[in-house]
Amino acid sequence: MQLVGPRAHGQHVPSRHPRDFRVDAPYVPPNHGTNVTFNLSPLPFDLLGVVDLRGVCAVNVRAGQRDLYEPVRAVGGVAIELGDGRALARAYIERLGITELYVADLDAIVDRAPQDALVGDIAALGAPLWLDAGIMSADEARHALASICQAVGGDRVAFSLDLRAGEPVVRKSIAPKPAHALAARAAGAGVGAVIVLDLARVGTTAGLDLELIARVREAAPGVTLLVGGGVRGWDDLVRLKNAGCNGALVATALLDGRLGAPEILAARTQLPTPN
Repeated sequence: MQLVGPRAHGQHVPSRHPRDFRVDAPYVPPNHGTNVTFNLSPLPFDLLGVVDLRGVCAVNVRAGQRDLYEPVRAVGGVAIELGDGRALARAYIERLGITELYVADLDAIVDRAPQDALVGDIAALGAPLWLDAGIMSADEARHALASICQAVGGDRVAFSLDLRAGEPVVRKSIAPKPAHALAARAAGAGVGAVIVLDLARVGTTAGLDLELIARVREAAPGVTLLVGGGVRGWDDLVRLKNAGCNGALVATALLDGRLGAPEILAARTQLPTPN
């Protein structure tokens, strides 16, 4: 379960990107995959810039293997202060035109001291904030919200469907169920969004499990559906939107420049039709 900033699903979020990010014609990235079918869709589609925090440092997460985490050094090839989470979030918003942030407090997730002050500083930048802080109870939710509510102004609840190689990550005491069944249960409980996050794909070029995503979408048709882990570039954004997703959580493709300001704006406003 996660705390989410005060964005009603489908509500317009004012863009903070510079004026020169405007795209007048349908955006077709160079060398896009020829096996991707582009369909215009009425669904909103958002890119959430991911900030993973560990020990007051923004880190590159790779397949959930903590010994491989390294401080973030640059965004789209432009250097930032080593591991500075505030600078990373600011670069997402001001340089790339990202309008929403997803912050994972990796310390809180493993029952260490939460990084409330840093999360609050990032929230104060003004972009709606989705927070993963390992919250499993209402009391914990109220505590996490207290650190950001003044800057953000409200909360929503999302169910994070954490997977590893397609299998749900659950406590040993919980009987295993397929991902789509858990998504359906969460939707039935009234959550506003489901986040499909495959930890084995995070920070890799493994790509997307589109069959699993399709099953989740079918099982939970009425909720906002976001996907994280394995997004390699523009073609994957198109695949996700064609699969009925409302958005994607992205870090690595933003950090290494595979997705930049033009793609971010185009994903939010249009999908191209190939010539």
